[in-house]
Amino acid sequence: MKTFFSKTILFAGSIIFAFSTTNLAQSTLHVIKVKKPKDTHELFRYTGRDIPIISGHRGGIVKGFPENSIESFENTLKHTPAFFEIDPRLTKDGVIVLMHDATLNRTTNGTGKVSDYTYKELQQFRLKDVEGNVTGFRIPTLEAVIEWARGKTILNLDIKDVPPEMYVAIIKRMKAEAFVMLTVHNPEQAMYYFREIPSVTFSAHVLTEEAFESYDKSGFPWKQCLAFIGTRVKPENQELYRLIHSRGATCMISAAPTYDKLPDISERKKAYIEVFNDGADILESDLPIEVAEAVKSIMPAKSKKKKFFGTVAVKE
Repeated sequence: MKTFFSKTILFAGSIIFAFSTTNLAQSTLHVIKVKKPKDTHELFRYTGRDIPIISGHRGGIVKGFPENSIESFENTLKHTPAFFEIDPRLTKDGVIVLMHDATLNRTTNGTGKVSDYTYKELQQFRLKDVEGNVTGFRIPTLEAVIEWARGKTILNLDIKDVPPEMYVAIIKRMKAEAFVMLTVHNPEQAMYYFREIPSVTFSAHVLTEEAFESYDKSGFPWKQCLAFIGTRVKPENQELYRLIHSRGATCMISAAPTYDKLPDISERKKAYIEVFNDGADILESDLPIEVAEAVKSIMPAKSKKKKFFGTVAVKE
């Protein structure tokens, strides 16, 4: 009897230990929940003063987590829901990888052009963080990042050296129309993608009223886009807000080259809040975790867009 009782306690203890260690091996990610392209269109549709939406520029750039890496994306999502602007480039053998610069020097322990290496050769290098520390992380492929992002976030593909037809092909092949969006700098680029993938979502550069008119005349699908209008608060933005919002699109400011560079955290917080108070709907930042903390005070009590935000548990 004593032996049976002891074994029972041991077994129960083992179950509790296993459950506890499983929990320890998991983390919670804040996610953007979009299943169909129409969900993404609705998320970025202008509805008036609404939830401040955060974009992690290159994923978020903090110590220990290199830009344009899955590890950086996951670190950001541990703190806040966000979508990510990323930078695809081509290797020598035609594999699409993530790398902002044309060369490896700044962000890896390698040297030379990305395009001079095959993908296999690139795997010998490790990514550096913002302080130049070499991490254990490797350069990811766009395909791996898209698969990782499914059910977690939205990816905004910037324009580097990847031909448009390759973007179209990978989005279609991976059935990623709902959560992979495309940066475009003019209506011609936009309308090419719109013909190839009619449901695609755009991040369109609309920096002036003249640019707005050019998009407007082209038949551009305003209701499936966000418009990037610049990098700082300025009086000229008010007319752009009026025009773009009248078409049902949201407006984004990028703080990466401006307000993210302010030396004091309180200054940055004030600037981030000012961007939204001025009329922007989306803020792109190298410091998305910091932005998320700053905008808590201006979060609306109610919003139909809240349905797009949630959490998931993932194994580490």
